Amino acid sequence: MARASTGIVLPDSDQSSGRAPTAGPWGARSRVPLHPPTKQPASPVPNPPRVAVRDRRHLLSVAIFSLIVLGVGIRAYRDLSRPEAWAYWKELYLQPSLASSLVAKADIGGPSHGRPALAVSGKIGPASASWLRDRLNEAHLAAGDLVLLSSPGGDLNQAMIMGEMIRARGLVTAVGVTANAGRVKPSYCASACVLVYAGGTSRLGVEGSALGVHRFVTSGSGSTDLVAETQRVEGAVLNYMTRMGVSSAVVEAMSATRDVRWLGAREALAMNLITKPVAP
Repeated sequence: MARASTGIVLPDSDQSSGRAPTAGPWGARSRVPLHPPTKQPASPVPNPPRVAVRDRRHLLSVAIFSLIVLGVGIRAYRDLSRPEAWAYWKELYLQPSLASSLVAKADIGGPSHGRPALAVSGKIGPASASWLRDRLNEAHLAAGDLVLLSSPGGDLNQAMIMGEMIRARGLVTAVGVTANAGRVKPSYCASACVLVYAGGTSRLGVEGSALGVHRFVTSGSGSTDLVAETQRVEGAVLNYMTRMGVSSAVVEAMSATRDVRWLGAREALAMNLITKPVAP
């Protein structure tokens, strides 16, 4: 018995294309591919622009630099607005109160005792210690060489620093000035200059030269402050002189008078301020 035909025939296009017939929601046939289509690669996402990042970093660097400059400027202004700070910078860079000359062979104690020397003269100012350090570095003096002094004195604290510096380098001190051919002539060293002179490992006493001492002047807002400050200064000077090997009698002579007292050669020798007298 022959089967009845269903009446459904696949079109040639379905058969040839390899697609299976499917029914739609109302029975309509739709075509579903046997193999899903290959996905196209997504287009690459472009990198974010770097120009904005660089600009932000540049602005941040400029801001930090500006803050640093502003901070330094404010601090410098505050420092220079103080009279003592301005005096320090002025002397150090613009107008030194001391002068120096390097002598290849200073004739002191006879030609056979000639030695390299740095001759220093003038008033001891608020930046004289830094100034002397630079001059000594330039002079390249060795231990046993000479620092020749001629000064009316000046800043007490700077003088003690200068003396410490001379002692640390093992230098000898003397009071005098140089003339032709390095010959040493008598001069004077007073007030704070005596503290610089005390820094020498050996302190030559040039015949005719003079050492002058006096009470150091202090200032305070009241009588109590003034007394305390005077005692502090005297204690500091006594401690310094003791470390330099000088008798405390020098400090007693300083405290005894406000006017300069010129010490005789024998007196200075007895105080161990002069350690070796020499003829000019």
